[in-house]
Amino acid sequence: MEMADRVSARRGTANALFLSVQTALVTVVGFGIPRLEESTWWAVLAVTMAGFTPSGAWWLQLRSYRDLHTAKFKVINELENSLPVRIFAEEWDYLKEDPIPAGRKRYAELGISERLVPWVFAAVYLLILTGTLLR
Repeated sequence: MEMADRVSARRGTANALFLSVQTALVTVVGFGIPRLEESTWWAVLAVTMAGFTPSGAWWLQLRSYRDLHTAKFKVINELENSLPVRIFAEEWDYLKEDPIPAGRKRYAELGISERLVPWVFAAVYLLILTGTLLR
């Protein structure tokens, strides 16, 4: 269990790093938009690729963490089968109920919304590229 917690902590740290990098890059690009509009198409493409790169790396890393977490909890759930109480398996059973005990219709996994964020940043860069090229 401790290893699963450490993976979650590393995932949170990685998310904070990628969010900081993306926020800084969007800020720099935002301040440079007037100059970017005067730039050649390849300069705008380079800025777009500079934004796509961390977005892609972030998304791949999130997918890797998800796979790692899935494997760890599969092992934990198998180990629980030999224990008198299945705490983690039962927790997921409750969360998968419809409606969940908290009264909402469904449990929204953090990983789903988390994986959307790199795509949002990629879309921002695509909009910058499209808007600049169509001027």
